[in-house]
Amino acid sequence: MIRLQSFTFNPFQENTYLLWDDSRECIIIDPGCYTVAEKQILASFIEDEKLKPVRLLNTHAHIDHILGNAFVCSRYGIQPEIHPGEMDILRAAPVYGEMWGIQAEPSPEPCRIPDPGDRIHAGKFSLEILFTPGHSPASVSFYSPDDRLLIGGDVLFYESIGRTDLPGGDYDTLICSIRERLFVLPPETKVYAGHGPATSISHEMEFNPFLSVR
Repeated sequence: MIRLQSFTFNPFQENTYLLWDDSRECIIIDPGCYTVAEKQILASFIEDEKLKPVRLLNTHAHIDHILGNAFVCSRYGIQPEIHPGEMDILRAAPVYGEMWGIQAEPSPEPCRIPDPGDRIHAGKFSLEILFTPGHSPASVSFYSPDDRLLIGGDVLFYESIGRTDLPGGDYDTLICSIRERLFVLPPETKVYAGHGPATSISHEMEFNPFLSVR
């Protein structure tokens, strides 16, 4: 059974996730830790829980989701894994940071390129990779069929969806991703978003004003 811990970091209030099981091997997803204090919060939790980070995953490469990549890489010796369609955005992150008044440390280059349909393994659990573009050119979501949970980045929010006015975003593509790749998941699947509270597939199918099928 997967255990999950979330942290809300940086000026964009981005959700960073740790996933692990009783093996204590853990996956870090979208580390947004920016300040020294935020980095210490993440590191202290990992130390207190005696976790061993073995994978660093990014749902997409917008700056708020990769601000902690360099820190995680340096501290734990693991390289980020991100879809190749996000590489231009990843490399441009420091430039985008300047637009927001944020001094972003460049992310290390990815060590692996996850393919949709592949599985990410850690400890005794695994995550399926779902290709969910639209908010960004090649965003992916990570799904555990055993635990009925989804880490969806900025694709689907509680009664909302990701913005599509940033470079590489496309509204129709996003809606298609949600309907064809997320709404086919079991209704009880819990959705952990890149911002804001968690939700569920069933709730969004019924109440999301962009997607309601009522």
